[in-house]
Amino acid sequence: MKYESEQIECSAALAAAQLMCAAARTAPKTRGIDKIETLILTGEDLSALADKMEEIDERSNGTNRTHFTRDAGNLRASQAVVLIGVRKFCYGLNCAYCGFAGCEECETAGGTCVFSSVDLGIAVGSAVSKAADLRVDTRVMYSIGNAAAEMNYAEKDIIWLGIPLSIKGKSPFFDRK
Repeated sequence: MKYESEQIECSAALAAAQLMCAAARTAPKTRGIDKIETLILTGEDLSALADKMEEIDERSNGTNRTHFTRDAGNLRASQAVVLIGVRKFCYGLNCAYCGFAGCEECETAGGTCVFSSVDLGIAVGSAVSKAADLRVDTRVMYSIGNAAAEMNYAEKDIIWLGIPLSIKGKSPFFDRK
């Protein structure tokens, strides 16, 4: 059987995405509580997410204009995207690191526990580290996460970040305008 470059690269991107999700899952978590969610999109699902990013750009009346559209273009130039998210969860420490007096006030105000954000950052760092080990081009994008949240990929309240993957001769994430 003969495999063309594009087939090989798409298959490798999916394999890398799977390993990135494993790295996110096994990353250290605050107090050992795992609230991380992962998701991989390719093909039509990836395109639908890019469409949502452009829709957000259209609605923004110039506020976020260009970078949502620019990032959607980067996403379309990718073979896969890894979404890593964290379920909103207050750890019950009443530490006030979130800027509220305590966990109850944070939850009532719809705030985000700082430890959830820390866990998301560690998971994303582990995932992109795995991609770097595999020599796969990536870039962490909040804009993808913003669109993913609007797409309701999970029935839970999740803060997402998106990591598009590209296996090409030149990274589409390098010369961004």
